[in-house]
Amino acid sequence: MSQGKAIEIDNEVVFKALTSSGPVIVDFYATWCGPCKAIAPKIAQWSEEHTNIRFLKVDVDKMRQIASANGITAMPTFIVFKNGQAVQTIRGANVPELQKAIQSLAA
Repeated sequence: MSQGKAIEIDNEVVFKALTSSGPVIVDFYATWCGPCKAIAPKIAQWSEEHTNIRFLKVDVDKMRQIASANGITAMPTFIVFKNGQAVQTIRGANVPELQKAIQSLAA
């Protein structure tokens, strides 16, 4: 399945670099998580449509340090970053909230 222009994170240094500037939405997911699989096509679609926003994907089982450092306790969890600062956390596959966050970042 395509993940669009979303970038799979496999390194903490890359994560810090990519969240340090601009608008970023990070999808913390697990491969075994049903809701994560259900929303993945939407994330891929949005990453193609909103190229001014960086979309990152973090597999919480592979990148436990990043997940722990960001307080991830449930999947999916989305954290919205603006210029290096986490400004919003969305828990669950909440399409309306994610759409609002994208509209806010795109404005």
